[in-house]
Parts: sequence; C-alpha cells; structure tokens
Amino acid sequence: MSVITVHEEAGVALVTLNRPEANNALNRDLSEAIINTFTDLAESDSVRAIVLTGSGRAFCAGVDLKALTDEPELLSSGLGLGPSSPIVVALEQCRQPIIGAVNGAAVTGGFELALACDFLFASDQARFADTHARVGILPGWGLSQKLSRIIGINRAREMSLTGNFIDAHRAEAWGLVNRVCKPEQLVDEALACAAQMADSDPKAVFALKALMNDGVKQTLGDALELEGERGNAFAKTVDYSQMGERLAALRQRAAKQ
Repeated sequence: MSVITVHEEAGVALVTLNRPEANNALNRDLSEAIINTFTDLAESDSVRAIVLTGSGRAFCAGVDLKALTDEPELLSSGLGLGPSSPIVVALEQCRQPIIGAVNGAAVTGGFELALACDFLFASDQARFADTHARVGILPGWGLSQKLSRIIGINRAREMSLTGNFIDAHRAEAWGLVNRVCKPEQLVDEALACAAQMADSDPKAVFALKALMNDGVKQTLGDALELEGERGNAFAKTVDYSQMGERLAALRQRAAKQ
C-alpha cells in the first residue's frame, strides 16, 4: 500500500497522506514520499492547484515517535530542520497553490505540515496542537515563526507553551483556517476552491503566490519594492490582445456569484 496517493483531474491534484493506522505520522517513507510528490508536482505542466489531506481520522499526528526511537537521527540528519530541510523546501518551492484540507488532528510536525500549505480548510472534527514543548523538542519547520504571524504572538504563545488543542471553530475565529466544513464535504469544498484557482491564468497565479510568500518575509517597504519590480517585469510578458476576452469571461462569472 502506498503511503501517499495522488489523484489528478482538470488541473487539480488531490494528495492524500495514507498511513491511517498510524494517524499519518511521519516516518522516513512518508516523509520522503511527501518530498518526492511535491517536487514532481511542482514540475508538472498539467497541475495548477493542489489539495493536501489525510486518510482516516487524522490529518497528521507529527513525526512518528516509534520511527524516532528506531532512528534517533531522523530529524537532525535525516529529514533535517530549518528552512533548508527537504520537506520544507519541497512545499515552499512548489509553484502551485496548496490548500490544506485538515480532516482531523494536526499535531506538532503535522501542524507544521499544515502551516506549509498556502491556506487551510478544516473539517469541524479537526483539531490543532503544538506539543513540541511537552515532548521536549523545538519546532524546526517554521511553526514558531509562522503561527504567531497568522494568529498573533499571544495566542501562539498560549498554544505552544501549553500544548493544548484548539478546535476547528476556534481556529477559524483566530484566522488559522479559512473555512470550516462538514467532514463529508471537506475535500469537495477544497477541490472546488482549487478548481477556481486552476481556472485562472496559471502564470499569474504562480507568480502571485511567489510574490506573496516572498513578500511576507520582508518589511512592508521592501515588499512593496519587490511587488513593483516583479509587476513591471511581468507586465512585459502579458499578451494584452487576449485581455478583452478574459474580462468578458470575468463579468459572466461575477454575474453568477
């Protein structure tokens, strides 16, 4: 049985973590499958948007403690920590937008995996927790910095220093997830949103995702300069003869909403 599955349809790839018996905990096989999958998808000419979810009751329970016991160097010298970690790089450098469809618990390393997505939808059965401090380790895939920027430093301190869970509705109220769905509708709603992104101009979507993700790491002034530089460069590549047709399609779409 494959530890990860990929289903592609109409420009959207559904990626499913598939270790339900272990709550999709990250061992070497699953971690390497995630790295390879997102590296391959980033090179795909047919995939324009991605949904990442988990099979069974959990999104991802973090790094498999049994795997760590058997292979203590798995984190430090195997998967690696920090921005150059292969699993971080694979998701961050994926040019397509990634929606995390969090179907159940997203804990510690699994929470970090969720935060590596561009935004999140959650089942009303989803729960989030950062238990790094309770386990006795530190985050290494971005959680200590990303979480505070999304929900605010005080809420991030509460989550990380207590290790307590928050449910999907609190996560939505705090701005951690964009939408809470019924469990049976979660993946369909995420796929529908991904399809809307896949229907946009792919070059613009990929460039805008990169611009937003690169800009958020800078000061506002530097990020505005970056926007100007990339905006000017991108404008030189646009075929404006097709703009009228696109605007007409956009007006038709707006009338239906």
